[in-house]
Amino acid sequence: MVRTPLTPEERERGERLGALLREARGGRSMVEVAASAGLSAETLRKIETGRAPTPAFFTVAALAEALSLSLDDVLRRCAFVPV
Repeated sequence: MVRTPLTPEERERGERLGALLREARGGRSMVEVAASAGLSAETLRKIETGRAPTPAFFTVAALAEALSLSLDDVLRRCAFVPV
């Protein structure tokens, strides 16, 4: 299966998501947050660093719940805003 290359907007959105997750995680470890969301620490690391800029909806939802973020807030902070 060949994946379509990401657009610059998708990459930027992934970077914003990673920054939001790092900020919300605060002093909690990646392992702790990932386990709470039912993910591997490597998956969380990839999302936070932008190597996985388009995670699945349910992955984002699980992380939002683990970090006490609303999905509305995630959308507001990460959605593409045209200039």
